[in-house]
Amino acid sequence: MTRTVTQIGAEMADREAIRDCMYRYSRGIDRSDPDMLRSAYWPGAMDYHSGFAGTVEEFVEWSMPRLAEMKDAVHMIGNILIRLDGDTAKVESYFWSVSIVPGDGPRQVMVCGRYLDKFEKREDEWRIAERLVVHDWFEEKPAIRDWSVGPFGMSGLERGAYVPDDKSCDWLGL
Repeated sequence: MTRTVTQIGAEMADREAIRDCMYRYSRGIDRSDPDMLRSAYWPGAMDYHSGFAGTVEEFVEWSMPRLAEMKDAVHMIGNILIRLDGDTAKVESYFWSVSIVPGDGPRQVMVCGRYLDKFEKREDEWRIAERLVVHDWFEEKPAIRDWSVGPFGMSGLERGAYVPDDKSCDWLGL
């Protein structure tokens, strides 16, 4: 179903709040920030996520140790399709993630898929009430990188880190 310009115009603030929530989720995962991650979900929200099924509180407990083992994780949110219905919304968001996973020789893992979310608006705030993760693509290969040389031979670059060491914490005042 297509939306008219008038409908989308009337929904812009809600749509932007939903997008902001999706970006908080990605930042929470990539910076291993449990508080930021929780801020994307309503307490008690359900998540069905890459072999995990449970509440957001359980998801945070399950994911943080796994994230601590990974290096150089990046999640990108792409196409976001939002269908608002009063104080609920069904949202499909494409994601692309790349992570370095430890083991017998570190692996670079790329995963592409979609978050199928039920959002709820409570007291003028949108958050995820339920999430199902659908996987559309993955690729694994040996992680070959040398930060002492850097990409394109540019060593000494500013590197991302986990909270509170990431430069963006001060930059954004988080």
